[in-house]
Amino acid sequence: MKSGTLRDYSGDMYKVYFEIGEFENIGLNVLTSFVGGYYSKYIFPLEYGYELAMPIQCIPEVVRLLNQKNIAIYQIIRGEKIEDTWR
Repeated sequence: MKSGTLRDYSGDMYKVYFEIGEFENIGLNVLTSFVGGYYSKYIFPLEYGYELAMPIQCIPEVVRLLNQKNIAIYQIIRGEKIEDTWR
């Protein structure tokens, strides 16, 4: 199986799901601050986390920011590549 995303340093956007141990919206605040005000409206809350669109190479940085706030990460699921038509 070859996905090729490990070397994807483009601005291509992917759906990414972060399953986290949320506490007082700290995780949501981290995600909102990372993507910025305009794109924060595209963060979709799910039962145990959040789905958002972001470049694949940003995932490690978001993990680091969540860890700094002591937010547990239970899984990260990269979804499909999306067309940037929602701007």
